[in-house]
Amino acid sequence: MTSARPTTRHRRIRGARKPLIGGLAATAALVGAWYAAAGAATTTADGLAVTSTAVSLPAKFPYLSAGYNNTREWTRTATAVAPNGTLRVAWPASDGIHVTPLTSAGKRSGADTVVKGAKEVGGLVAHNDGFALLTRVSDSNKWKETAAAIVRYTGGKKTWTTKLTGTSTNDTAPLLDGQLSWNGKKYGAYFVVHGAGGFADGHYGDKLTYVSAKGAKLSGGWSWGCSHNEGIALHAEASGAFTSLCFDDWRSGLFVSTGIGAPDTAPVVQREQCWAGYCGGTFAGRTGDLVKSSTGRYATAFASRGAASAKKNPDDASGRGWTVKPRTSTHQVAVAFLKNRNSGPGKAMYLTSAKGTEHVNVRIAPYGKDRLLLSWESLKNAKCSSGTCTGTFTGTHLRTIDWNGKFQSADKVVNTRITGDIAVQKDGTLTWAYAPVTPSYTTALTGASPTSTKLRIARLTP
Repeated sequence: MTSARPTTRHRRIRGARKPLIGGLAATAALVGAWYAAAGAATTTADGLAVTSTAVSLPAKFPYLSAGYNNTREWTRTATAVAPNGTLRVAWPASDGIHVTPLTSAGKRSGADTVVKGAKEVGGLVAHNDGFALLTRVSDSNKWKETAAAIVRYTGGKKTWTTKLTGTSTNDTAPLLDGQLSWNGKKYGAYFVVHGAGGFADGHYGDKLTYVSAKGAKLSGGWSWGCSHNEGIALHAEASGAFTSLCFDDWRSGLFVSTGIGAPDTAPVVQREQCWAGYCGGTFAGRTGDLVKSSTGRYATAFASRGAASAKKNPDDASGRGWTVKPRTSTHQVAVAFLKNRNSGPGKAMYLTSAKGTEHVNVRIAPYGKDRLLLSWESLKNAKCSSGTCTGTFTGTHLRTIDWNGKFQSADKVVNTRITGDIAVQKDGTLTWAYAPVTPSYTTALTGASPTSTKLRIARLTP
């Protein structure tokens, strides 16, 4: 468990949050030498042919959100597949979170279920008879903020709601940036919390809670882990702790938090300058995921500025703070390989290296038997300030690699977007939902988000 850090702000508060630990004057030796340069030449042709169909929506979907410095981010959607092959897509509207039922081919199969009063898509699990949604609901607390909750629907009706924060645990959830996973017996919900009393009053950390199929809280997890958590990844396991990663801005980097809540001894995946949103974006919202191979290895992808130097901050009396000087001003696409659920990386690589190009919305998913699909959006002529960049959108990129990091396809630019969680169907087809618009990253997002009354359901079959 990591002690609370003295601050009262988090990533979606507009305007940059200044760190309480020191600045960028780090002079330690190069950290992060585990990465490799972009991999070998392409060895296998792959068409990477994405198809999509339109789905009309009964309400307006606000498809953009404001991140740090009002940076434009896609509003998260979540696509999940049930054991019987049917699909669900969760997306927010003014009347709550909509969950749209789809056939296995990605076509609408019925009316939306509307989870009224719900505020955010924090994660979705599809079941044959319905779904479970990690979201935020109204609550009574000192900060007048929402509570994290899992809501279960069966046959179109709400069967239970389990609040995961509250007065008894001295925490709230004004935002989630979360993940919801299911192993067939229990759910794991990993999300951001705001202290509302006790040792963490006014501070931000993260929480992992396990819940049974009937909505009962189970043992395991933790009440306070990474502080602040700037990005969450969670992978369900058949037994034991669910595998988890976090971007921690105090210790400044990406860490393995499996079963331990990421204390100071957590394995380091990569040191990054993470405060004020300088990391590449939350896993759940716009960066990466955690993919497991048949042999028990893991892969994750993220937008990285690397570490030219990293050392403990001498001005931090606790000894926990780190100061990282980034290698580049723009974010590049990085992939890290973990040998098991409790270790740091065995091998990692960068797929991009153009210093004047910003790379956002980095994604990874399993692709066929032994490959991984990487996706990102590129912004040319990037102008960066306070860790965030604007630039001219130049496309959504797809590329495949194998589990040794070797390129398996050429870089392909496609017209579809990836704006949230990707469902992996039984035949390996990847399915996701997105708003059919061309993004613009030339200016910050001010005012209300534009809206769409259509989603497109994209499919990519290996």
